[in-house]
Amino acid sequence: MKNKYKVAIVGASGIVGRTALKVLEEKAFPNVEYTLFCSEKSAGKKIEFLGINYILQELKETSFNKNFDYAIFCAGGDVSKKYIPIAVEHNCVCIDNSSIYRMDPEVPLVVPEINMQEAYKNKGIIANPNCSTIQAVIPLKPLDDKYSIKRIVYSTYQAVSGAGREGIEDLENGINGFPPKKFPHPIFNNCLPHIDVFTEDGYTKEEHKMINETRKILNRPDLPITATTVRVPVLNCHSESINVEFEKDFDLYDVKQLLQNFPGIILVDDTEKNYYPIATKADGYDEVFVGRVRKDFSVKNGLNLWVVADNLRKGAASNAIQILENLINE
Repeated sequence: MKNKYKVAIVGASGIVGRTALKVLEEKAFPNVEYTLFCSEKSAGKKIEFLGINYILQELKETSFNKNFDYAIFCAGGDVSKKYIPIAVEHNCVCIDNSSIYRMDPEVPLVVPEINMQEAYKNKGIIANPNCSTIQAVIPLKPLDDKYSIKRIVYSTYQAVSGAGREGIEDLENGINGFPPKKFPHPIFNNCLPHIDVFTEDGYTKEEHKMINETRKILNRPDLPITATTVRVPVLNCHSESINVEFEKDFDLYDVKQLLQNFPGIILVDDTEKNYYPIATKADGYDEVFVGRVRKDFSVKNGLNLWVVADNLRKGAASNAIQILENLINE
């Protein structure tokens, strides 16, 4: 292990970047030196991090001349597309939170609990999956390994924080009667079946992300999957109803044991006590909460799951930092 790793955080002033800094403070890696990058607009501002006032530096094409070992990109697709190739040229391994490289066959798409081994094969870029995909595939992985998934139906209920600071402001302003700026309709008191842009087939890009990323992470390229993704007036934490059909029969007790013993899952499933995952209880955690585990009697070998996770932490920042932690320890 090196004495000191140099790590760049790109987009440190944004909502995901600030969550990443919070997670890094909790981890308190002893052998890492950080540099925080931002846009021209935020350059020069100070952020308290690890008990020190860090000055945000403007990201430039020359920024990676400083020989960073790793960089976590939290600044959106345009920034990743422009600057990650530059960083890779300077031998910096980049963990990217945007969607730009996720479906590139040369780029590993990694959830550490599932396929961390793929990250070690990187060619300079490791992609962080979409927030709604990460929390879905963690409970699906052990079930697929044992029972072989035949089909998946996703229905998501996604918090406004997934749309960034503007999404949060739309909800807060909507409560006071102001019109939306981020969303096409008021999010307050509404559910919007519209996340990202619509494609020619009637699905949204978010729905395609969930379908394609699940196939890549589970290494099931032909797996039948459909999705409907919905923005809901919840501040933070995505909720998902997942309907799964298996090739093999299963015992419900065995399914619950399998989920309970898988890394990164907390099983919250006691309906007699109204005990099931909810957003306010998942907020601030890195685990994925699973409950309402029950058979779907409308199909052979069908199962229903209710899955909730903090989309800013496990859905973005924490997953990237888990990847970083494993790379450093390796």
